[in-house]
Amino acid sequence: MKEFTAVSQNLPAVLLAVLHLLWADASKVNVPRLRLSYKDLLASNRSSVFSGNRGSLSLSTVFLDEYHDRLFLGGRDVLYSLSLDPANLDAKEIHWPPLPGNREDCEQMGKDPQSECANYVRVLHPYNRTHLLACGTGAFQPMCAFVYVGHRGEHVFSMDPTNVENGRGKCPHDPSHPFASTFIGGELYTGLTADFLGHDAVILRSLGGRSTMRTETDQRLLRDPKFVAAHLIPDNDDRDNDKVYFFFTERAMESGGGAGAIYSRVGRVCANDAGGQRVLVNKWSTFIKARLVCSVPGPHGIDTHFDQLEDVFLLRTKDEKNPDVYAIFSTISNVFQGFAVCLYRMADIREAFNGPFAHKEGPDYQWGTYEGRVPYPRPGSCPSKITNQPGKQFGSTKEFPDAVLQFARGHPLMAQAVLPVLRQPLLVKAHLGYRLRQIVVDRVEAEDGQYDVMFIGTDVGTVLKVIALRSGNSLDTEEVTLEELQVFKVPTPITSLEISVKRQTLYVGSPRGVAQVRLHRCETYGQACAECCLARDPYCAWDGTSCTRYTPHGKRRYRRQDIRHGNPVLQCVDQSTSAEDLDAGEERVVYGTENNSTFLECVPRSPQASVAWLVQREERREEVKTDDRVIRTEQGLLFRRLHRQDEGVYVCQARELGFARTLARVSLEVLRGETLGELIAREEGGEWAGSRGGLPPCPSHRGGPAHARSWFKDLMQLLGPSSLPHVEEYCERMWCSDKLRRKHKAMLGKYRLAQESARKGRGKGAGERSRTPRAAPGDV
Repeated sequence: MKEFTAVSQNLPAVLLAVLHLLWADASKVNVPRLRLSYKDLLASNRSSVFSGNRGSLSLSTVFLDEYHDRLFLGGRDVLYSLSLDPANLDAKEIHWPPLPGNREDCEQMGKDPQSECANYVRVLHPYNRTHLLACGTGAFQPMCAFVYVGHRGEHVFSMDPTNVENGRGKCPHDPSHPFASTFIGGELYTGLTADFLGHDAVILRSLGGRSTMRTETDQRLLRDPKFVAAHLIPDNDDRDNDKVYFFFTERAMESGGGAGAIYSRVGRVCANDAGGQRVLVNKWSTFIKARLVCSVPGPHGIDTHFDQLEDVFLLRTKDEKNPDVYAIFSTISNVFQGFAVCLYRMADIREAFNGPFAHKEGPDYQWGTYEGRVPYPRPGSCPSKITNQPGKQFGSTKEFPDAVLQFARGHPLMAQAVLPVLRQPLLVKAHLGYRLRQIVVDRVEAEDGQYDVMFIGTDVGTVLKVIALRSGNSLDTEEVTLEELQVFKVPTPITSLEISVKRQTLYVGSPRGVAQVRLHRCETYGQACAECCLARDPYCAWDGTSCTRYTPHGKRRYRRQDIRHGNPVLQCVDQSTSAEDLDAGEERVVYGTENNSTFLECVPRSPQASVAWLVQREERREEVKTDDRVIRTEQGLLFRRLHRQDEGVYVCQARELGFARTLARVSLEVLRGETLGELIAREEGGEWAGSRGGLPPCPSHRGGPAHARSWFKDLMQLLGPSSLPHVEEYCERMWCSDKLRRKHKAMLGKYRLAQESARKGRGKGAGERSRTPRAAPGDV
């Protein structure tokens, strides 16, 4: 902390806050407790990947339909239907290219024929019980069609590719442009750029029996927005009061400066908005927006803001009116790249929309709070039984007074921002080698409470499984990364995440394909109570015999789980696992030569565990003292120059949350320098100068000099036949090529058979026994 204070004395306040965040994050580096590779997931049957029938999917949208038990995929000129039943691997395909001539027109307009002039499916929504609405870019001429998916229990998938509709306003022209949509009551709500050039940013309602609705072309409403998500969230039991919420980022005019900073927003419109009668005809009359703030409080009252919205997930609860809103944000800074996850309550969002409006008197004035009279009905409210008053009944927005519509047009922004729960992020990550892209959340019942498990997708094809813990009344949260799953073999951006709580499965979409990943596999954590407890996974508990799925109302009473503290000492004290079992570990012998370097390898399975090395000589066990000669590395213990007194039994222990377990026992035997002096002198005399690196040739090398075989014999005599297997392995690794190593292994087998025959013939005369070779594989 002294270094931070010294560096920060000459920095401006904003940069100081950023540096403070970086410093704090660096001091609390949170690594995953378990990293599972692509091969690990496949080997444990936890993951499977679908890459399309042609091996390349170019996935652009995913729709999880649990009513039909299907997963629908939209890609480049293609649609897929996959069954969610693992036993049914049937995948149905629809080829859906652009209309004839559109691809050629796209190329003539200067677009890339490979990456842009195709039909990228961007919209997949359930239209009714038997059909999907599908819309694609159509080579920069958007088009929509209806896909027949059959009734529940059937697996049919068909479409008439010639029976298509104009998709303008329903799907963006450019496959790379950000876009959000939701389908409600036969109507499609979209946030997109609706023109070829990508300049006309609108929130638009289409389809259905009503006229099309859109936002006005006014930068006070939307200024270079990037839409992220759209959701219907009812306010109450009155369906006329339903509102559609849009989450996006835009250039904020109220931030000051000519260009405007990037702010994240939540905006909303009434689902029954019909526009005005004379003002705002076929335009939204209820659109209002507020800023979403996700920041870390810093020194001197200056916050570090995460302003770029990456993804939004609504965690639905039993109360459909009050879902929890999870959002990923990133920084917009040249100083550092950071990410944060913030949680918002709908009560706080509604409070911002019910608060004062933002106002600016003129171009030379600052933005402030509007303190004048607000007309009735309040701008942004829906015509409904709740908003109506006696004598002031409004059946439609067309009946709203012009004064209300004019006020709504001039005051779309709320003065009050929406702050996250606890006024700070749930987790913050900086100086990463990847970006956080997507998020889904599962609320899990555990033995000691309820936990929200976050699954976060990155741009390198991995998924982080994370929980955030808060102790007591403290505002500080502890981030616990349970797992890092390498879902795709090759690094690729994750573009979509869908979660099926019913099936306990995650569906991970990327341009290379879609992966089906189980939310948990408890046996992966280990075979002991302590390992299961240390995992701190809300899905898993120790049931007395193994680490298994925790069920809140299960019949088994014996369950051990401690998510908040992960304390195996308390949870597993009465288990059958004895101290001897925990102190067992792998046992092996390592030979080193005096004054040479030697490495003792030991890597804990959990990156969160620290490693301690102990050395045992006779009855004493003490911690290994490290210096310039003996160095502790992440992979093990390195002796740069081996001394005779280094000989002993070395114990590698993994320590985590106050719990220690032996991973390995390594018996280090040091070959004495003076004993080998004569042999080394031969090398210095040039006897082996022609061999590789001045080392003696492989002992089984046919045609090798006799003194080489003699040297090996002498070495075997020094060590004795009991140590033969270990020394053979060491010498082969040091001196033999792969081919000679295989040959030597076969000869060593013959030698051991000869030894066994000699032992059986111990009843014979001493003269016969003396002819049995002793530790001289070079003579076999």
